[in-house]
Amino acid sequence: MARAFRLARRGLYTTDPNPRVGCVIADSEHVIGSGWHRLAGGPHAEIEALQQAGPAARGNTAYITLEPCSHHGRTAPCTQALLAAGISRVVIAGSDPNPQVNGKGLSRLTDAGGTVEHGLMAQEAESLNPGFLMRMRSGRPWVRIKIAISLDGRTALQSGESQWISSEASRRDVQRWRARSSAILTGIGTVLADNPAMNARLDREVLQPVRIIADSRWRTPPDCRMLTTEGDVVIAGSEDVPIPPALAASRARCLPLPVSEEGIELAALLAELSQMEINEVQVEAGSRLAGALLKTQLADELLIYQAPVLLGSGGAGPFEFGPLESMTERTHLKILETLHMGSDLRIRLQPE
Repeated sequence: MARAFRLARRGLYTTDPNPRVGCVIADSEHVIGSGWHRLAGGPHAEIEALQQAGPAARGNTAYITLEPCSHHGRTAPCTQALLAAGISRVVIAGSDPNPQVNGKGLSRLTDAGGTVEHGLMAQEAESLNPGFLMRMRSGRPWVRIKIAISLDGRTALQSGESQWISSEASRRDVQRWRARSSAILTGIGTVLADNPAMNARLDREVLQPVRIIADSRWRTPPDCRMLTTEGDVVIAGSEDVPIPPALAASRARCLPLPVSEEGIELAALLAELSQMEINEVQVEAGSRLAGALLKTQLADELLIYQAPVLLGSGGAGPFEFGPLESMTERTHLKILETLHMGSDLRIRLQPE
């Protein structure tokens, strides 16, 4: 199963909107076939492994990182292919909460007389596809907030200058996280201040994430880099404010949504992104948007790059919310991982 997970990770940057899946077919001692899902619409991991194993698959075991599909989608059901190949035992790491699957794959294999084991390396199954699983279970994507901060907790100088706080190694790592994301979400303040491209820049094949701008008053310049760089762009603005003709005529998709005093209704935005089959959203934005996601309990993970530098008084902090009236109102975070990234410390956390 560990080998199946290593294979599945090869599709980390290319499988959207499908989950990353790996499969290994083995007898009691040897691997006789293996595969992973590479692209939506292409062969699933089970099909690749069965093709490699050929007739030797009969009577042997398939180790699969996610419950095999049992319905006709872009491809034929994998359960049918496993049964036709004579696989006698299937070991599955995680269930697929997709309503079209969700136990049906397990039941079909069991009803056909096969041995099915479920739950081996289940935690790895959760961590490999957090966005797909969240979207299927909750109707919204997984939200990851990326922040670069100084040792004294600043994201910029008082003047607003922020390039670069983190090291080159950290910035390369951010590109890998971008590449695995279905979408990058930022706010209009970041667009106006920094004019970023927000695309994923890796020396390998990637599906470019959709760039999303939260812009309640439709202030996005039609000639900004996000609109002149290849890739899809969505601008989420107020449904009560007319869309400027220049933006309506641009290549961006303009998405009118309800707004509150704090800006775009973020739950409504995430629901729309789920309908667009967006699995993982990486947020690279200012303190207001990042703070709003934490405040509304819509942030699932924090990716913090802390550099050993001091930026002094007056600079912006990473999250704008509060002020809190007592320590009981603190936001508690659980540290998932710490890792040295060049001269920086990368910290992954989850709100408790």
